[in-house]
Amino acid sequence: MSLSSIISVIDDDPSVRLATNNLLTSRGYTVYTFGSAHEFLQSGKIDTIACVIADVQMAVMSGVDLLMHLRDLGHLTPFIFMTAFPDDDVRARALKAGAICFLAKPFSTPTLLQCLETALSAPGKAAT
Repeated sequence: MSLSSIISVIDDDPSVRLATNNLLTSRGYTVYTFGSAHEFLQSGKIDTIACVIADVQMAVMSGVDLLMHLRDLGHLTPFIFMTAFPDDDVRARALKAGAICFLAKPFSTPTLLQCLETALSAPGKAAT
């Protein structure tokens, strides 16, 4: 892990944002949290982000739609998805769009950290 790795956590559930932020900052990452894809897109921080951890189901723009939007704009930032409603079709769509991992909530800390290590060390490789 690079100490300069900046991770964005995008989830409409404040408790998930807080818990993920606390976990990742305790591991030395710099974390920016956002309550929606729109908030993230308006942040001006997209070019500084090493990895995005996003909820799949969010109002207005889903996590998968956000990934596809960023790919259309030429951003190759690795994505990890998390969802309380795992669905094989959505999982397949997310991985096809380039997601590194697709995690069903609740997931273990080691699983998330392994996905993050994969994302930061070998962008573009699907692990889960």
